[in-house]
Amino acid sequence: MSEKLLCEILKSSRKDEMYLYIDKQKGVSSVPDALMDTFGKPVPVLTMILTADKKLARVNAADVMTAIQEQGFYLQMPPAKEAYLLDVHRAQAAERK
Repeated sequence: MSEKLLCEILKSSRKDEMYLYIDKQKGVSSVPDALMDTFGKPVPVLTMILTADKKLARVNAADVMTAIQEQGFYLQMPPAKEAYLLDVHRAQAAERK
């Protein structure tokens, strides 16, 4: 794995808090079409030089770099919803039926 990577972070236009990390120089060419269909139009958020020891909010930078090297992208999924919020949502949905 190279020591540095010029990484672009793209935000999904369809899924809240879903991000795609890619090699800025290669773009989204290696991202599967099915994923791009789900992801929607990519909205550029940030371009940075990524190193394995870089601190990121929700993911490990070394894991991101490895995924980009091996498959051409890293997909950051939205965080899991709190269990109690899911229970509230289910209860509200059940009331509507």
